[in-house]
Amino acid sequence: MAKDGTLRGGRRARAGDKPEALADKITKGKTAKILEVPDFQPESILEAEDLEVDSDFYGEEMPSPSDYLSSRQKDGKSLGADALFIEIWKWLRNRGCEKFVNPRLIEAYAQAFTRYIQCEEAISTYGLLGKHPTTGGAMASPFVQMSQSFQKQANLLWYEIFDIVKQNCTTAYIGNPQDDIMEALLSGRKGR
Repeated sequence: MAKDGTLRGGRRARAGDKPEALADKITKGKTAKILEVPDFQPESILEAEDLEVDSDFYGEEMPSPSDYLSSRQKDGKSLGADALFIEIWKWLRNRGCEKFVNPRLIEAYAQAFTRYIQCEEAISTYGLLGKHPTTGGAMASPFVQMSQSFQKQANLLWYEIFDIVKQNCTTAYIGNPQDDIMEALLSGRKGR
């Protein structure tokens, strides 16, 4: 510790061996901590009369995607991130990890990935070069840089989601939904 009270030096963050996946630890017979989500056990049993609520509650299996994930774009098409949100949620549910991933994280990933696809479609439509607004000369298309930015953002979010699955999934996590997402989304847009 330095004189000013701050910690300096020491081990770098994320240095060293990466943690082993939970499923791999279990198959090798190593000790592993399985994160359990406790069920809510009230101290006393509540009766319906004790609650001051006028409506009936019902459970939802999957949270509904936010409206902005399916909002209409300038070209009149839907963004389509809601379909990606549902696909990722089902993938997580099949692995029993949907409780551990914040739905906002899935929404952020879905939006970033569909924006990446939009930029790639714009590059395919308009090409890699554009016209400079003041000089009229050739310049690099702004969609290329935006595409790279959205791809990087989507990958970082996916690594975060996949790390949660890797650390908490007790079965082998075979079948990465990222393999078919772009193909499904691009083929779905052709018909629109």
